[in-house]
Amino acid sequence: MADALEMFFDPEADTAVRGLWRRLEQAGAPSLATLTHRRHQPHISLAVAAQIPARARAELRADLALLAMPGLWLHNVGAFATSENVLMLAAVVDAELLAVHSAVHDVLAGRVKHPSAYYLPGSWVPHCTLAQGVTGAELAAGFAAVHPYEPIRAGVAAIGVVDTRTGEVDELWSA
Repeated sequence: MADALEMFFDPEADTAVRGLWRRLEQAGAPSLATLTHRRHQPHISLAVAAQIPARARAELRADLALLAMPGLWLHNVGAFATSENVLMLAAVVDAELLAVHSAVHDVLAGRVKHPSAYYLPGSWVPHCTLAQGVTGAELAAGFAAVHPYEPIRAGVAAIGVVDTRTGEVDELWSA
């Protein structure tokens, strides 16, 4: 996938997630910050597609300006145990977060190329990735490194389309 629509956190939440990334590194479990070739910001992805074209971005800008952004509660440490294990902070799903997600996908429907099914309404698990593509042993070490975990209250500071190859962000909305 090439484009991701991401919600970025307020400075305090960003710092808290980066602190967890450091704890992972110190425990020998690589964090997302070191597993990617680009500068990475803590975030929750709303949508991922091969391409989010300029027209869809313009419509998203207009729609996002009308929405009230919810506060996020990164409350649980969890994992996706797949071919690319993921250690993550799961966000509490509430009506406000689902409303923003649904509104975004109403705009994107039929306007993006090859949307990822993982981020579509009904399939989406809102989360902030801590580590990705790690071995089972690294996943276990990661859990141990972040435990005990203090939930993070995060405000949405900005939303942008990220080119996942380069890390370039096209900011669509900011608080």
